[in-house]
Amino acid sequence: MDAIPNATGDAGALAGSSGDRLHEALPTQPTPMRLDYRTVLPEASRALRGLEEVVGSSTLEPRLLELVRQRASQINGCAYCLDMHTKDARAIGEDEQRLHLVAVWREAPFFAPRERAALAWTEALTLLPETGAPDDVYAAVARAFDPAEQVALTLAIVAINGWNRLAVGFRRPAGSYVSSRHPGSPAMP
Repeated sequence: MDAIPNATGDAGALAGSSGDRLHEALPTQPTPMRLDYRTVLPEASRALRGLEEVVGSSTLEPRLLELVRQRASQINGCAYCLDMHTKDARAIGEDEQRLHLVAVWREAPFFAPRERAALAWTEALTLLPETGAPDDVYAAVARAFDPAEQVALTLAIVAINGWNRLAVGFRRPAGSYVSSRHPGSPAMP
């Protein structure tokens, strides 16, 4: 069996000579939550929500922000946030086909240049040690977004990466989130 790379391209953990190795590498049940960071240190969640409020007050489109949050959550392997932001994106009217293709946005014809610039910037900053935030990716962002939007977009990426690290690190379970969003709702619920 060929090695199957994870989100960062590392194939080591899933490499093997049979399908059994792949099955062994996958958990059979969700891991229980390690601790509830929201109750242990509520100030941490409030701080991240504060970042989200700044982003929500920007001129960035709510659907674009949900695509950014979804893409970062895919890269980081955050099931809780991916579940949440997929549901939120649907609730505000995002197209189902686009949601299915966010992971392969470069090959899909359904994303506008502004969205493509945002998704590339999301990947560059989420994978910062590997990418170094390349000049060509930043140039595309600078063409598509005014300076205040560039900062708000970057802050949105910072925030979702923070949420992803909390949810993955403490194993927040996915599946129970119910969106309160609706078409025309602001960028932050």
